[in-house]
Amino acid sequence: MVMKQPFEQVVEQHGGTVLRVCRVVLGVHDAEDAWSETFLAAMRAYPDLPDDANAEAWLVTIAHRKAIDVLRARKRQPAPVGDVPEAPTTLGVPGDRDGDLWHAVGALPEKQRQAVAYHYVAGLAYAEIAEILGGTTDAARRAAADGIKNLRKNYPGATKEGAPS
Repeated sequence: MVMKQPFEQVVEQHGGTVLRVCRVVLGVHDAEDAWSETFLAAMRAYPDLPDDANAEAWLVTIAHRKAIDVLRARKRQPAPVGDVPEAPTTLGVPGDRDGDLWHAVGALPEKQRQAVAYHYVAGLAYAEIAEILGGTTDAARRAAADGIKNLRKNYPGATKEGAPS
């Protein structure tokens, strides 16, 4: 019989991955809010999660939904002009050393960016990504492959073989 671990351990074990995914999908400024919303929702739903469920995939699914909420809210709000943004910490920020790479990832079409984030940052299987994005496993695999192909083509740090250096 599989025993479900305490929620605090789930947060400790998967919190970093969820934050990195949120940062890749949303950018640094909105990621922490989405992360917090993800774990608030997860905390409420955790008692009903089956003991043998993949907690990481479950959390990334929740983070995906929270990211969509943030993106929708962002579209409804005017952008401030003339304000100097606060300088966020770079601790744990994807791309702290590879700003060009993360800019290139941010420029990918939405489905490609999400598939790349969920597969290469969160380590989810294509079947799990398909479930999150609402498509087929083949479509998730294709979106991730197209995203990597675009990164290899457009990222200035790519090597001859096309892999980031």
